[in-house]
Amino acid sequence: MPILDSNTLEIFSRSPEQTRRVGMRLGGLLQAGDVICLQGELGAGKTTLVQGLAQGWGSLEVVSSPTFVLVNVYQRPDTVPLFHLDAYRLESAPEAEELDIEELLAQGPLVVEWPERVEPVLPGDRLWVKLEYVAEEHREMRFTTHGEHYERLLAALRLAVYGVA
Repeated sequence: MPILDSNTLEIFSRSPEQTRRVGMRLGGLLQAGDVICLQGELGAGKTTLVQGLAQGWGSLEVVSSPTFVLVNVYQRPDTVPLFHLDAYRLESAPEAEELDIEELLAQGPLVVEWPERVEPVLPGDRLWVKLEYVAEEHREMRFTTHGEHYERLLAALRLAVYGVA
């Protein structure tokens, strides 16, 4: 388990299933107001990680990339939604402001693909996940915290994945 510092965790996934399992662990820890930013090129595993996040969150819905609708909403039995924003098609941060991210966060957690395109409108406190294509089935995921809440979230994820905080 490579630990760069207490605010960073690297996980090397050897399959889409393993990436989904990491997402499931993280999804089980999320609460309303959480912001998870997923940065990575096409094919880096962002949507695969979100599939696990939604499943861990408790949603039974099929997860797909919301590239053309911008925001997908995944429900679970208690009706707290998980929001999945794909900022790839947004031209600017002001365009993202129209989505009223604060209102989304008041209702549930928000997962953002291509967050670098809308970073000025995202809260400063967040969990940033950089995904990189390593080989056909291998991905590197680097989790970096911004804010005390996310330091605790990352410690809980580290415990959930590796059994040690």
